[in-house]
Amino acid sequence: MTFRLGTRGSPLALTQAGMVRDALCAAHGWATERVALVVIRTTGDRVQDRALAEIGGKALWTKELDRALLANEVDACVHSMKDVETVRPDGIAIAAMLPRADVRDRLIGAASIEALLPGAIVGTSSPRRRAQLLRRRPDLRIVLFRGNVDTRLAKLAAGEADATLLAAAGLDRLGRGDIGVPIALDAMLPAPAQGAVGIEVRADDAAARRTIAAIDDATTSTCVLAERGLLAALHADCHSPVAALARLGDDGLTLAAELLDEDGTAHVVGQVTGANDPGADLAADLLTRAPVAVRRLFGA
Repeated sequence: MTFRLGTRGSPLALTQAGMVRDALCAAHGWATERVALVVIRTTGDRVQDRALAEIGGKALWTKELDRALLANEVDACVHSMKDVETVRPDGIAIAAMLPRADVRDRLIGAASIEALLPGAIVGTSSPRRRAQLLRRRPDLRIVLFRGNVDTRLAKLAAGEADATLLAAAGLDRLGRGDIGVPIALDAMLPAPAQGAVGIEVRADDAAARRTIAAIDDATTSTCVLAERGLLAALHADCHSPVAALARLGDDGLTLAAELLDEDGTAHVVGQVTGANDPGADLAADLLTRAPVAVRRLFGA
């Protein structure tokens, strides 16, 4: 019987689905043909000229995949976890995550943020990246850049902006790790779940859950679920500039985060280590200390 993996059709999505297929085949001793990649086009792929927050948020990447999964047209769906909304539909469960890749952003078009010329134009559709850039360089002009990696690089090459930011993980997975320069984590924390590939199944499909669980990377799952727990506790949405990163160490899990207002003028940072509910604990601390301009973006 063929195991059907639902995926978006972008080059990166297909690469990540192929990674899941290969991991399943290695874990279960299957031939490659045992896993079929089922391409499902999403609204987020079709609409490229507006920010996600204006037209429905992260669900634009997932709702068609969710429908196919719940309709039993596929057995599991592959997602970039940073694109998966925090509250998922009833009947769908995250079953596994692959080992996390480089979580950093890469800057393309300049040697560093500081090296950008005064008034330089930077293309991005991310409220987080916009706010973080403007906090460091309020002179920059931020313009909307949407589309897959090739689309955004083509816009940059066409002179629509002087620079852009892309996730290092995506570039690495596409064999383009030589493009741009990584931005240090102490300069720019990533989006929650950045660099993680997750696989979802129907919650009541025990066989699929067992099949997918065999490829789970426990460390990645623990860290990403903590970051998603922070988003849930903050009531964050696509308008909310939030960065977060969880890491496991000798003292347990450490979750660090930054909340900003739209233009980076106001922000708050913090972290917790060894908490029983790190997302809720850190959210409470950040919202207590955050300026009003930040709190209003996080349901507080």
